[in-house]
Amino acid sequence: MSPVFPMLTVLTMFYYICLRRRARTATRGEMMNTHRAIESNSQTSPLNAEVVQYAKEVVDFSSHYGSENSMSYTMWNLAGVPNVFPSSGDFTQTAVFRTYGTWWDQCPSASLPFKRTPPNFQSQDYVELTFEQQVYPTAVHVLETYHPGAVIRILACSANPYSPNPPAEVRWEILWSERPTKVNASQARQFKPCIKQINFPTNLIRLEVNSSLLEYYTELDAVVLHGVKDKPVLSLKTSLIDMNDIEDDAYAEKDGCGMDSLNKKFSSAVLGEGPNNGYFDKLPYELIQLILNHLTLPDLCRLAQTCKLLSQHCCDPLQYIHLNLQPYWAKLDDTSLEFLQSRCTLVQWLNLSWTGNRGFISVAGFSRFLKVCGSELVRLELSCSHFLNETCLEVISEMCPNLQALNLSSCDKLPPQAFNHIAKLCSLKRLVLYRTKVEIEDYDVIASMIGAKCKKLRTLDLWRCKNITENGIAELASGCPLLEELDLGWCPTLQSSTGCFTRLAHQLPNLQKLFLTANRSVCDTDIDELACNCTRLQQLDILGTRMVSPASLRKLLESCKDLSLLDVSFCSQIDNRAVLELNASFPKVFIKKSFTQ
Repeated sequence: MSPVFPMLTVLTMFYYICLRRRARTATRGEMMNTHRAIESNSQTSPLNAEVVQYAKEVVDFSSHYGSENSMSYTMWNLAGVPNVFPSSGDFTQTAVFRTYGTWWDQCPSASLPFKRTPPNFQSQDYVELTFEQQVYPTAVHVLETYHPGAVIRILACSANPYSPNPPAEVRWEILWSERPTKVNASQARQFKPCIKQINFPTNLIRLEVNSSLLEYYTELDAVVLHGVKDKPVLSLKTSLIDMNDIEDDAYAEKDGCGMDSLNKKFSSAVLGEGPNNGYFDKLPYELIQLILNHLTLPDLCRLAQTCKLLSQHCCDPLQYIHLNLQPYWAKLDDTSLEFLQSRCTLVQWLNLSWTGNRGFISVAGFSRFLKVCGSELVRLELSCSHFLNETCLEVISEMCPNLQALNLSSCDKLPPQAFNHIAKLCSLKRLVLYRTKVEIEDYDVIASMIGAKCKKLRTLDLWRCKNITENGIAELASGCPLLEELDLGWCPTLQSSTGCFTRLAHQLPNLQKLFLTANRSVCDTDIDELACNCTRLQQLDILGTRMVSPASLRKLLESCKDLSLLDVSFCSQIDNRAVLELNASFPKVFIKKSFTQ
C-alpha cells in the first residue's frame, strides 16, 4: 500500500474535526436566531410582573483606567442609576477599562499569546455586578456612553452574594455572546442583546469585553437587569432548543466542553484493547503529536476516549508545555487541577488568570499542583486569581526556581507582606503588580534602586505613581540606558520645567514607547528632544497637555519613522484641522484626538 494513505487518513480525520467545529458555529447562529423568535413571543403574566433594577454594587473586575482611591473612570461608577446617559462623550463619571485597540499587544514587551486558546474565547476584561433581587433574567441592558461595542459576553451566576449561607453549587450560564465586532459610531447607545432564558434566578451578572477593535476607550454608565421573580414556563419548543443547544463554548456542559466533563473523561475513560490502531500504528509518534497540537483542551479530552493509542498521546506531558486554563475559569477547581497534574509535569507556560474564585480553587489544591508541576515553569499568569494568599506566593518562590514571568495583576486580596517572597525568584524578568497592595512610600527611592540594580531593564510601568519626582527619573535614566518602554501616565509630581523629560530623551535613545498621559506640562521643547534623540519611538501618549503645537508634532512624525500611535486627546493647541493635516501627511500613524463634551 502506498505510504501516502496513512497521511491521507490522518488529514481526513483532522479535516472532519474542523468541519464539525464549523458546523457547530453555524448551528450556534441558528440557535441564537431561534432564541430571538421565542423571546419576542413570550408573555409575562400580571402575577409575575417584571422587575427592573440597576446594579447595587461592583464586586469584582479585571482593570480600570482610574485609580483605586478615586471615582473617576473607575468600575465603581457602574453601580446605581446612570450618571451620564443619554449624553455622549468622555466623562469621568463612567466606567472605563485600562486599555483599548491593539497597541497594547504591539508593544515590545507584549507577552506572546498562549497556544490552544479556544477561538471562541476572546475576552480581555470583565466586571461583575450584583443586584438587589434575584430574578429570572428577561433582558440585560448596558448603557454605553462613548465608543460602544466592547461587550462580547454576558453571564449570570447561580450564587447569591448576599446569602449568609455558602451555595452548594456555583453555576455560570451564558446569557449572550458574540465575537468582537466594530461599531462605527462613537455615540451613546442602550445595548439590548437578546438573551437566552436560564433555569435559575440570579442577582450576579458578569460582563466580559474585548476592546481590540475600538479606536478609543469604551465608557459604560450603568447596567439594567430585567427579570421575573417566578420561573417562566417554557414552551415545548423552547425546551427542545435548550436540550439540543450544541454551542461550542468553554462554559457549556451540554457539549461536554466544561471542566467537569473534561475531568471525568480524562480520569475514568475505560478503553478496550483493539486488534490494531489502523494506519495510526504506521505513523511516527512525533507526527501524531504534531497533529494533536492543534486541538483545544476539550478536543483532547474527547479524542482521549477513542482508543488507547490516542489516549496515550492526549495524556503525554509534551502536549501541555503551554497550558491556558483561563478560558475555563467558570469550571476549573481543585479536582480539575488534580486530574491535570500528571500531564503537566513539563509545563512551562501556565495561565490560571481569572480562575479559582468563590472557593473553586483552594490554597491546598494550588500548592499540590505547583509542587508537582512547578519545576519547569517559566511563565505564570495569575491575574484576578483571588484565592491567592501569602502561602501561595511562598510555594511559587520555592517550587518555581526557573520562573521568569509572573503576573499578579488585580490580585488585590494579597497582603503587602506576601510580596516579600518574590525576592527569592532569582530568574525573574517580568513582574506585573498592577492593582495589588504593594506598599511604597517613596517612589524616588525605588527608582534609585532600580537604576542601581537593574542595568538591563527594558520595560517599566509607573502608571499613577503619585510621588515620583525628577530626582527618581534622573536615577532611572542614568541607570537603565536600555529602557525601551516607560509609562509615566498620571504622575502629577513630574513637571517639564525641571528638565526631567528632556533628560529622558537624551539618555534613553532606545525608547519605543513613552506615555506621559495627563501631564499638562509637556511642551514643544520635550517633543523636539524626542524627535532628535528617540527616533525608534513607536508609541507616544501626551493626552491632556496644553503646550504642544502642531509644528512640533510634525517634526516628531518626520523623525520617528516607526511611530504608529500618537494620542493627542484633549491637547488644547491641536484642533481637528491640525489632526486632519497630520493624518494626510502621515497616513500610517494612528493619531487619536478626543474632545471634552
